[in-house]
Amino acid sequence: MTSRALAPFGTSVFTMMSALARRHGAVNLAQGFPDFDGPEWLVDAAVDALRRGVNQYTISHGSAPLRRAVAEDVERCYGVAYDPEREVTVTCGATEGVAAMLLGLLDPGDEVLAFEPFYDSYPACAAVAGARLRAVPLHPPTFTFEPRELEAAFTPRTRLFLLNTPHIPTGRVFSEAECALVLDLCRRHDCLLVTDEVYEHLTFLGRRHATPAALDRDAVLRLSSAAKTFSVTGWKVGWACGPSDATEAVRRAHQFLTFCAAAPLQDAVARALGEAPGRGYYEEFREAYARRREAALAALDGAGFRAVPPEGTYFVMADYRALGGEEDEAFARRLVRERGVAAIPPRSFYEHPEHGRGLLRFAFCKSVETLREAGRRLAGGAIPGTPGGSP
Repeated sequence: MTSRALAPFGTSVFTMMSALARRHGAVNLAQGFPDFDGPEWLVDAAVDALRRGVNQYTISHGSAPLRRAVAEDVERCYGVAYDPEREVTVTCGATEGVAAMLLGLLDPGDEVLAFEPFYDSYPACAAVAGARLRAVPLHPPTFTFEPRELEAAFTPRTRLFLLNTPHIPTGRVFSEAECALVLDLCRRHDCLLVTDEVYEHLTFLGRRHATPAALDRDAVLRLSSAAKTFSVTGWKVGWACGPSDATEAVRRAHQFLTFCAAAPLQDAVARALGEAPGRGYYEEFREAYARRREAALAALDGAGFRAVPPEGTYFVMADYRALGGEEDEAFARRLVRERGVAAIPPRSFYEHPEHGRGLLRFAFCKSVETLREAGRRLAGGAIPGTPGGSP
């Protein structure tokens, strides 16, 4: 009974691997949700909003306080000004923002470009809109792109380029020069640049996130959310900022998808965006994740993986071919059964799976203790309480 548009996509790889992790009592480094809560002051803000009666619908495109807070945060961080009334739209997380954006902007037969590997909702949402995602490879081990391959990918049907930076699952943080190159090609081919920037505050080694909107705010629609920055992935509060004609398209689709995000959580996120700089939150956030990053890299390197140190996000790609010759899904399943650690086989992140051969994706949005336990298991230690058998 599944529609022809969605039939090729099947069950999400995140659902599949998390279920397998639960079945085998594995440390779940597959799905990207923290095993710790968001900051207490943010949770308190949500409780306060609930008790104050902020429990009914907001206007579809987001409460006025949150839209103002988003606009102020973007201007403070990047110097880009948006009108919160016409150019900021609140969505139910960035994933719904991607869906609303593609449904609002695309017509059947249009094409979307993105770098591969990509977030697996991109091609599915494009397909529902009647469009097709075409991928430009990021080449391991450095996950850089070839400018000539990028330029050759544009066709008369290309309607938009969906750029994820900082990039999952590779951890690349695209430089301002790289962003400028993508933006220039979009201008030359008369297509919109849409940026997925949900990891904008999570970078390492002195790398700074460069938003293409700072180069030309009228040629870019930028998406982000509270989920990753504030460790509240279940809240699903995101936003789209851009020129009014692009955000109007997002609003038209969003109102029929979910109507509005949860009202008390919008209220809490508005307060968080306003208070975070004064609390030194972003600096503490990056420092805590730098420690988790080092623990994850030590765990993988100690077990014989060849990890690619990420410049941003809370994911790391690692080459497993020194440990086994299977295809990625078979090796990931064996890793759960034999070592009690779950990772993501990145096949579903590729239009051309051969470009990701021999790689697994690990999430390090976990406590340092959890990551060290994963390291002990990966290195071949005992896995107490883990049932054997096939999946």
